[in-house]
Amino acid sequence: MPVYSIRGVDVDFPFDAYDCQITYMDRVIESLQQGKNALLESPTGTGKTLCLLCASLAWRRTFGEFLRGGRGGGRGGGSQQPHYGTQQPHYGSQQSGDPLSQQEHSGYPVSQEQHSGYPVIIYASRTHSQLRQVIKELKATSYRPKMAVLGSREQMCVHNEVSKLRGRAQNNACHFLCKKRWCQHNNNVSEFMKNKPDFGSKPFDIEDLVNIGKGKSNGPCPYYISRELSKSVDILFAPYNYLIDPGNRRSLNSIPWDNAVLIFDEAHNLESICADAASFDLHPNNLAACVAEAHECIKLCSAKRSTENSADKQFDPENYAILKALLMALEKKIGELVIESKELGCTKAGSYIYDFLSELNITSDTSKKLIETIDCASLLLEEGNSAETGPGAQAKATVCRLESIRDILDIIFRGGGQDHAKYYRFHVNESQQTSGDALKVLGKSSRTLSWWCFNPGLAMQEFLKLGVRSIILTSGTLSPLDSLAMELNLEFPVRLENPHVISPDQIWVGVVPVGPSGQALNSSYRTRETIQYKQELGSAIVNFARIVPDGLLVFFPSYSMMDKCVEFWKNRNHSNSASENTIWQRICKHKQPVIEPRQSSNFPSAIEDYAAKLRDSSTSGAIFFAVCRGKVSEGLDFADRAGRAVIVTGMPFATPTDPKVRLKREYLDKLGTSSKNTKTLTGNEWYVQQAARAVNQAVGRVIRHRHDYGAIIYCDERFAQPHYQSQMSYWLRPYIKCYSRYGEVVQGLTRFFRDKATSDPLKLKQTDCNGKDCIEPVANKCIPEENLSDLAANPQNECPQITLSVNSTMKSNFMKLAQITPANRSTLATKHNSSSTSQLFSEDQLSRDTKVVDMTDDVAIHGHLKVHTFKSLGLKKAKLLDRSKDAVGLDDVSSKLPQNIESGALARYQGEGSTPQSKKSTIEKACGKNEGICEKSEGQESNSGTSFLKLAREKLSGAEYREFVKFMKALKLKTMHIKDSLEEIAKLFSSPGRLPLLEGFRVFVPKNHLPLYEQLVRKYSVCTT
Repeated sequence: MPVYSIRGVDVDFPFDAYDCQITYMDRVIESLQQGKNALLESPTGTGKTLCLLCASLAWRRTFGEFLRGGRGGGRGGGSQQPHYGTQQPHYGSQQSGDPLSQQEHSGYPVSQEQHSGYPVIIYASRTHSQLRQVIKELKATSYRPKMAVLGSREQMCVHNEVSKLRGRAQNNACHFLCKKRWCQHNNNVSEFMKNKPDFGSKPFDIEDLVNIGKGKSNGPCPYYISRELSKSVDILFAPYNYLIDPGNRRSLNSIPWDNAVLIFDEAHNLESICADAASFDLHPNNLAACVAEAHECIKLCSAKRSTENSADKQFDPENYAILKALLMALEKKIGELVIESKELGCTKAGSYIYDFLSELNITSDTSKKLIETIDCASLLLEEGNSAETGPGAQAKATVCRLESIRDILDIIFRGGGQDHAKYYRFHVNESQQTSGDALKVLGKSSRTLSWWCFNPGLAMQEFLKLGVRSIILTSGTLSPLDSLAMELNLEFPVRLENPHVISPDQIWVGVVPVGPSGQALNSSYRTRETIQYKQELGSAIVNFARIVPDGLLVFFPSYSMMDKCVEFWKNRNHSNSASENTIWQRICKHKQPVIEPRQSSNFPSAIEDYAAKLRDSSTSGAIFFAVCRGKVSEGLDFADRAGRAVIVTGMPFATPTDPKVRLKREYLDKLGTSSKNTKTLTGNEWYVQQAARAVNQAVGRVIRHRHDYGAIIYCDERFAQPHYQSQMSYWLRPYIKCYSRYGEVVQGLTRFFRDKATSDPLKLKQTDCNGKDCIEPVANKCIPEENLSDLAANPQNECPQITLSVNSTMKSNFMKLAQITPANRSTLATKHNSSSTSQLFSEDQLSRDTKVVDMTDDVAIHGHLKVHTFKSLGLKKAKLLDRSKDAVGLDDVSSKLPQNIESGALARYQGEGSTPQSKKSTIEKACGKNEGICEKSEGQESNSGTSFLKLAREKLSGAEYREFVKFMKALKLKTMHIKDSLEEIAKLFSSPGRLPLLEGFRVFVPKNHLPLYEQLVRKYSVCTT
C-alpha cells in the first residue's frame, strides 16, 4: 500500500494517488497542522472522502497511537508530541446531556470516560446514508481509529413498541421507559460496555449496532451504546444537526471542543442548514396545539393533587394556567398585527421581537421560568399519557408541541443578549390553510409568526466560541468559494478547487440555446408558459432520448414546471411534427419514464421503478424526470449506465416574491451599503448563486468515478452567458461549448456516444477505482440504499475480475517507472510497502539490491532516473525520499533550472496521458531490455523540450526567459495553482510573433489540464496575430 509523505506526515493510501488527490490531502493536512479553516472543492469521483479520511487520520496519528486501536494496521505515530500534551482534560468526565445518562449510566468503566488529550476528529455529513458510505470508505483504509457513530432513536431503537414511533413521541416514550427501568435493552448497555472495552476499534456503522441490539433477546440498546462510545474516540461520525442544533450540541458536552477538528462533508447546503437552525416559524396550528397541551397539564395537575395530595411545584396547576394565558395572549397579539398587504405581510427589524414579547411580560429573565415550566409540562404529559404503561405494555405516542415553544425561546434569548437580533427579520403573514381544521374549530386567524436568521455564520460563530482547532468544509459543488466564505462569515485561508481525474474524451458539455425548429429555449417566467417553449423543449428531449444510451436524467427548475410540461407533452405534439403521436409517446418510444414524486414516502418506489426499467432490454433505457434541489439531485449516485446524460432545462431561481427570499436579498443589499470597506455579497449575487449551486448539484449525478463517462446538456440560452458559466464548478468550465444550431448539438452528441460505444469496455482497471464513488469489483459490492451504481453491474457492463500474469504485471510496473506517472509526479515523498506487490513477486525478488530513487532532486528534473537496479524479474521496488532531506533547495533549483530544464523537465510535465503512443511503445520496449536503453529512450523524449527551450530563448528577452523559468518551477513544485501558472506562461507567449511558443507548449501540459490550456490558447491567440 503506497505511503505518501505530505508536510512531514506519512499518509497510508490504499491506491496509487492521482495528482489532484495528493493536492487535496496536502490542503487537508495544511489546515490541520496550522489550525486554519479550509474550503475544499473536489469533483465527485475524485475520491475526496477517502483522501479526507486518510489525511486527517494520518495527522491524528502523529500525536500518538489510536485509542484502544493499537497500531491500526499502519506505522507508528512518529515522535511529534501532542500539542496539548501538558494539558490532560478528562474527556467525557461530564455526564451526557441526555437526562438518562445522569441516572443510569454512571456505572460504566472509567476507561470509557477518560480521554488521552489527543485531538478528536468530528466528521459530519447531511444524512445517515452518506455517513454509511463514509464508514465504508474507512473500512477500505489501513486506519483503525477508535470510532463512534451517532444517530437518532428512529435509526437505532430496537424496542418492539418504541421503535414504531417517530419524532418527539419516540423520544418521550424512550425517556419514560428508561426512567422506570422498563427497557431491558437500555439496562443491558452497562454490561455490554464492560465486556467489550475495545468495541469501536474496528469500523462499524449504524446497521452493525442495530444488529448487535437485535442479535439476541433483549440485546443492548444501540442508541445508548453509541452515546457511551462517543465519550472517548479518535473520530466521531454524526449528522449535521448534532453539531449545528444548539440542543443536540449540548448533549455532546463530553467532547473537548477546544481540541476538536470539525469536518463537514457534502457542505454545499451548509449555509441554508445553519440559517434554518437559527430561525423559527410559529404556525397557528402549532400554537393552538400548545394551548391545548397547557390546558391538559392543568387537568393532570388537578387530578394528581386530588388523588395524591402532592404539594410538589411541578404539579402546581397555577403555573400551567399562566402558561396557557400567555400562549393565548400571544395568539391574540399575532392576530392584531396590521398586515397592509397579504403578499408582503408584516415585516419589522429583528429586534422588534423583544418589544413584541415584552408586552406579554416575556423577557430574558421570565423566559427562564417559562422554559422550566415547559420542561415540567413535557414530563407531566409523558407520565399522564403513559400512566398505564408497564413492562411489556405498549408505549403510547406523546407529541409535546410545547417543546417547540421552548426551542423558540432558546433562539430568541440565546446567551441572554440581543446582539444577534440584527441578523434577523420579524415577519408575520397569512398562513395557507394546509392543516386548518383545528383552527376553524377554534375560530382563530391563520397567521404565522417567523423570525428568520439571514446570517448563516451565526451558527459557525458558536464553534469559534468553543475554540475548535479547524473547520473543514468540502463538497463537489462549493463554487464560488468567495461567496460561501462571506455567507458563513468565517476566514478560510486554505482553499482548493480541484480538477477532475477524467480525460476530455469522457465528458461532453454543451449549451443548447435553441430547439429543433430554431425556437429559443428559455425557461424564464416570460416564456416558460408558452406553447412554443413547451413544444420545443419536448421535441429536444425526444431527440436526446434517442441519442443517449441507457439512463437519462432531466432536471426542471420546480415541481410545478415539471408537472405542466409533462401534462402538455401527454396531450400535444409539436406543430411541425408529422407524427401522430404526442411528445410523451415519442419520448416513451425510446425510454421508459419515471417522474420524481413530491412526497418523500413515494421516493423509494420511484427509484426501484427506474432501476427496473433500466434493466428492461425492450427499450434503450429509462428517463428520470426530476427537480433541482429534489431528492434525485442531492444524494443519489447515477454511475455508468444509470446516468449517461443530464439535461438541465433551466435555472432553478427561487420565487422572487417569496417573503423569505425577498427579505434575504434586501438584508444583503443593506449590509453591502453599510459595509463600504469590506467585500460583501449583494442580494442579486446570492440569488443567482443559489440557483447555480442547485444546477451544479444536479449535473454532479453523472461522472461518478475515474472511468465513467457522460454528457451534460444545458437546455437554456441563458447558460451561454459568461456570468452564468462563471458560477459553474471549476472542473466543468473548460469543457463547456456553446452551440448556435441544434443540428450541431445532435451531431456532436451522437459522435460522442458512438465513440464511447466502440471503445473497449475491458480497459477498466480495478486499481484505478480509488474514489468513494468508484464502482467496485462485482464480488465485493456493498450497495447502500441511495446508490444506483449496481445498475452498471449487469452482464454486459460489469467490471471484470482482472487477473494479470507476472510478465504483464512487470510490464505495467516497468511502464510506470519509465514514464513517471502523474500519481507520483509531485514533489512529495512516496514510499511503497511490499505488501501491495507480494502476491505477484516473492519478498526476496522485491528486496534484492533495491536502491532508492529520489524523484525530487535535480536528476528528476532531467526527466530520467539517476539510479536504476533492475535484476531478477526486472522489477525494482521504487521509493521516493522525503524532500526535506534530499531534495535540492529552492535556491539551488532556481540556479540550476535554466540548464537542467533543457534535458527533459518539459517532457516530464506531459504526464501519462499526454505521452504520444509511439513514445510509449518505445519506452516500454526499451525498459524490457536494460537500464541503459531506458535512459536513452527518455533522453530522446526530452529532445522536444530542448528544442522548445531553444526557441524560447530566441523569442523571449532575458528577463522574460527568467520569468518563464520561474513559472515552470512553480508548476513543478506546485507553489502556484496550476491554472495560474499556465495563465502566466500563456501571457508570456501572447506577444506578436510568439504563436509557435503558445501553440507548442500544449504538448507539455498534463492531459487533465489540456482543456484549460486550450482556453488560454484561444484567448491569447488573438494577441499574437
